[in-house]
Amino acid sequence: MASDIRIRLRDDLADLKPYDPGLSAQEIVLSANENPFGMPDCVREAALSAVADVAFERYPDPLADGLRDDIAAWHGVERSQVIVGNGGDELIFDLLLAFGGRGRVLLDCPPTFSIYALYAKLTDTEIVAIPRNAADFSLDRKAVEHAAESADIVMITSPNNPTGNTVDPDWVASLAERARGIVVVDEAYIEFADEGSSCAGLMRDHGNVAILRTFSKAFALAGVRCGYLLAPEGVVDGIAAVRQPYSVDAIGQAVSRVVVAHRDAYEDAIATIKEERERLTSALRDTGCIEVWPSQGNFVLVRMPGAHAAYERLRDEFSILTRDFSRSPFLSDCLRITVGTPQENDRVIAALASLGKESS
Repeated sequence: MASDIRIRLRDDLADLKPYDPGLSAQEIVLSANENPFGMPDCVREAALSAVADVAFERYPDPLADGLRDDIAAWHGVERSQVIVGNGGDELIFDLLLAFGGRGRVLLDCPPTFSIYALYAKLTDTEIVAIPRNAADFSLDRKAVEHAAESADIVMITSPNNPTGNTVDPDWVASLAERARGIVVVDEAYIEFADEGSSCAGLMRDHGNVAILRTFSKAFALAGVRCGYLLAPEGVVDGIAAVRQPYSVDAIGQAVSRVVVAHRDAYEDAIATIKEERERLTSALRDTGCIEVWPSQGNFVLVRMPGAHAAYERLRDEFSILTRDFSRSPFLSDCLRITVGTPQENDRVIAALASLGKESS
């Protein structure tokens, strides 16, 4: 029976493969856009204290209302406009489960976060893809505006993963006015972007704009898995109705509340990452054989001859793990490199300069 059990899988999922982040044990891991500096000491101490007070024998607050209140106060919204999930991924899935499905349309703008299309497929949601402009990965605004008029969910990622570019909030405001459905702006990396880049303020004047955020990136909680959505009350209610019970555990809620309270403690690390991003970009361009796109995230996208071989050599010879997009649609010969510590970035620069000389 076991050998034949896969034939019972849904026909439309027969060719589906597990999501693979490409992780492997290396000295330097720059593949997952994590904060290399981790928690500031003061936040870690407060977090450990909060965890020590967790009642492990009790189920957690089912909707994480304490954390929702903290996030609402931070962003100047009501609790009813906040929902928390097991990472941003769960919220994306639940959004598609509640507002997508058969006969509904997700507007996607590849290359972007592949989870959108994956979860659309899992929820039987039709995908309308408007590819980004090949030269700079900017959005095809006119095409997006037209498609948004008949889409149920419009996914806009700012800064975009893996290309690093942002969108103009004024344009998103005009898009929301034309859109039939919900305009979701995924701002997982917004803390690394220039001031004024966020679209969160649009929620006050547009009843169909939702903002996705996470604690995994700038706030160094990738291991905890906690994200949140700022959205109209009707969107929050819809997601709350379909989400798995107790999906955000008590430890995640406690630690995330500490991070919200101590969020200013991350400012120095974020500033350093932004400075290192510019240094990494400049140094890689100076090699003369690597194309680097401007980025507002904590990563850079590069294109170089033989990128897949370079990825393997970085991993096997230099013990540096990057993210290989070289065989992905729209991203031929591209690697994504997370901005690491200054010492890690020095090693990446030296390794890629060495590989570049060999290929020239």
